Amino acid sequence: MNEKNIIICRCEDVTLQDIYRLMNEGYTSFEELKRILRIGMGPCQGNTCGQLLQREIAKFLEVPLDQVKTQKVRPLTTGVKLKSIVEATKNER
Repeated sequence: MNEKNIIICRCEDVTLQDIYRLMNEGYTSFEELKRILRIGMGPCQGNTCGQLLQREIAKFLEVPLDQVKTQKVRPLTTGVKLKSIVEATKNER
């Protein structure tokens, strides 16, 4: 199967070809690839693609899977309505 047809991250539409291209350029850590490709930053937060990427890095570097650091998990944030902020400040006076 062609590497450009193998989707690793469905949320951000990242292919295996995208990953190999960057690893061949020297980007071999999960965090580097995440920052460049946005892999693991979609709605699933890497729950679908994280382990796939970890395995590809281990295979590329020829190291055991447990030696490849995973991504740093940063929880999603939610917006706050300005009305809520204004109402909260009224109670402080």
